[in-house]
Amino acid sequence: IRLTLTSKDGAIGVSMNVHREILAAHSQFFASKLSDQWMKQQQRSAAAPPTVEIADCDDVEVYVETLRLMYCEDLRRRLMKDDVSRVLGILKVSAAIGFDAGVLSCLEYLEAAPWAEDEEEKVASLLSNLRFDGAATGEVLKRVSMEVSKGVVAGNDNEEVLLKLLHVVLEGKDEKARRDMKGLVAKMLRENSSQSDIRKESLYAACDGCLQSLREHFLLAAESELKDVAQIARQANNLHWLLDILIDRQIAEDFLTSWASQSDMSDAHPKVPVVHRFEVSIVTARLFVGIGKGRLLASKDARCLLLQTWLEPFYNDFGWMRRASKGLDRHLIEDGLSNTILTLPLAWQQEIMLAWFDRFLNSGEDCPNIQRGFEVWWRRAFWRRNGDQQQPRLLQLTAGTAENS
Repeated sequence: IRLTLTSKDGAIGVSMNVHREILAAHSQFFASKLSDQWMKQQQRSAAAPPTVEIADCDDVEVYVETLRLMYCEDLRRRLMKDDVSRVLGILKVSAAIGFDAGVLSCLEYLEAAPWAEDEEEKVASLLSNLRFDGAATGEVLKRVSMEVSKGVVAGNDNEEVLLKLLHVVLEGKDEKARRDMKGLVAKMLRENSSQSDIRKESLYAACDGCLQSLREHFLLAAESELKDVAQIARQANNLHWLLDILIDRQIAEDFLTSWASQSDMSDAHPKVPVVHRFEVSIVTARLFVGIGKGRLLASKDARCLLLQTWLEPFYNDFGWMRRASKGLDRHLIEDGLSNTILTLPLAWQQEIMLAWFDRFLNSGEDCPNIQRGFEVWWRRAFWRRNGDQQQPRLLQLTAGTAENS
């Protein structure tokens, strides 16, 4: 018989000779279309070979490829020459014409072949839309769905897996591998932050464990017990990583309060050799950046306590941080510190800024340069002290009333 295929827009058309017996034996659609009754009608109406027209094809080339598979003995081996996108097209046509052997071979191919990331959604979407029998598609979808693999998923399964990954990274022994995996896990969590993947309480439990270990080894080092002093840098690094995750999820306020309360560590800070302690100040620096960028909205009392507890140690470690920390963005930290100070009441700003001014003149490069913040404070203080002419008040608020001045 003569088969004519036409694309939806009519721009592409293909005609070919095919065997009625082969198409009818492999396809439910063609078995119905090319019935004996239809053949008799065709033979009576014309002497030319019977003709079948298939219009509105999504992809004429894929349709032809699907028909060719009906002539193959080993369909799966034939599909190995195609890529995933092509096989998905063949699968769609096979399902539409009831070509069961084609459908099965495509599913076997998809179950065994690797997929690119952008192909995963296409596979899952097509299998869902075509509504195949669950047993036929289950093996394929097990690759991307825990529900298919287990049937029913407990609500905390994802969290258990993520917590295990988190603790493996925190406790890993190879530092280079830990750095690489920290970046990977943080990226995965960031991409999935809108999902209920890991609870705040679980993240804070991990933070508490690292903070407790850091505190223990830091206080021992202050007493000249340096046996496990490397744990200070390790746990400080762990806390910095966890803090990044908390800030990304906008749940770092409790961490700031806890860190600001570590007065015993702050008091012990001068007694610990700077080479072992400076990474602790990197945690403080990350908090400054979070506040300065508006990603960490802590209370005024918490911000003030943070500066009271950790600003002096931060100043003392800044030179070492700048020289020893690869990739440290000095200007980002300085802007974060400036903005943190500028969130405080003006009297507190003045106290901190005047102390910094004296320190900077005597320390130079080993002191953070927060000149921009100093200028902002100076303009605020100048306007305040020189009356309303320099900085007119636009609005005066009282309890229950608001009037223009």
